Amino acid sequence: MSAGTHTAETVTLERLPSGVELSTTVHRYRGAADGPTLYVQAAQHGREINGTEVLRRFHDAVSLEELSGTIVAVPVANPLTFDRVSYVTPEEFDSVNPNMNRVWPGDADGTLHQRMAARLWEEIEGADAIVDLHTGSPDMLPHVVYREGDDEARRLATAFGTDLLLSEEADEDASEEWHRRGFAGKLRVAAAREGIPSITPELAHNKQILEDAVETGVDGLLEVCRYLGMLPGAVPEREQIVARNHLGQVTADESGLFRPDPSLAVGQRVAERDWLGTVYNPQTYEPVQEATADRDGVLYALTQESTVAAGDQLASVALVRED
Repeated sequence: MSAGTHTAETVTLERLPSGVELSTTVHRYRGAADGPTLYVQAAQHGREINGTEVLRRFHDAVSLEELSGTIVAVPVANPLTFDRVSYVTPEEFDSVNPNMNRVWPGDADGTLHQRMAARLWEEIEGADAIVDLHTGSPDMLPHVVYREGDDEARRLATAFGTDLLLSEEADEDASEEWHRRGFAGKLRVAAAREGIPSITPELAHNKQILEDAVETGVDGLLEVCRYLGMLPGAVPEREQIVARNHLGQVTADESGLFRPDPSLAVGQRVAERDWLGTVYNPQTYEPVQEATADRDGVLYALTQESTVAAGDQLASVALVRED
């Protein structure tokens, strides 16, 4: 059997006003045997760099001799936000669509982010499965999000292997807030409309490489490849919690300092109205809010950033659907 191949191609996503090309690198791993195509990208939001580190280590871990099919990997999907260590692109570059993950499948004649997405979509549209690597806050439990009702995406999420899986209602099943926040333009949602199963691992922690998160990502990608039949081996059975992702977060009613309950940790079960922490006025010491859980479920985010403004997220609780 012949050996597989790896290539790295520089691809122009768009040109800046000065004429400077905005480019990224697309890696292609072609196995020794035929098989499906898996598309993987990271750093669509530039401060979420653990996904980029995952792809670097995955590059060293994947065996081209054992690989069947093709893996297309883009370690820096959005160079602009990556360079600025930011979540969105500055207004000077795209004031209409500052968040790249709201414009898929893009538009070759649209704004900067729409054009960038449209160019990457050329790499995506022929895929059999998609993994869009993200990382959240330092205070979030790693999990995988998939579209509720998409059985193949559910199986991909299960194979990736995090302890928590979050299903997300979309399109006509989604809430008004989901539509208002532009979630119909997420890569995962756009791909599902085209019949491509897609998952979004949220590996936790941004701006800093976190070893546990990276190891979870590399192991997860290898397991997805095994599930797809691209690498030898079986995906192990795991005990996982399936919960529903929801947009209703516990937020700060008032600005101040937030002291979370020191006995709480992400991954714990909480009940509606359980105490999560206190927001207090740092000058008068007066408590201004006793934050409580908004539902029964799994606490999968609890901020440790103490200075909060009114409306900031304090915690997220997912509604458990299956143990």
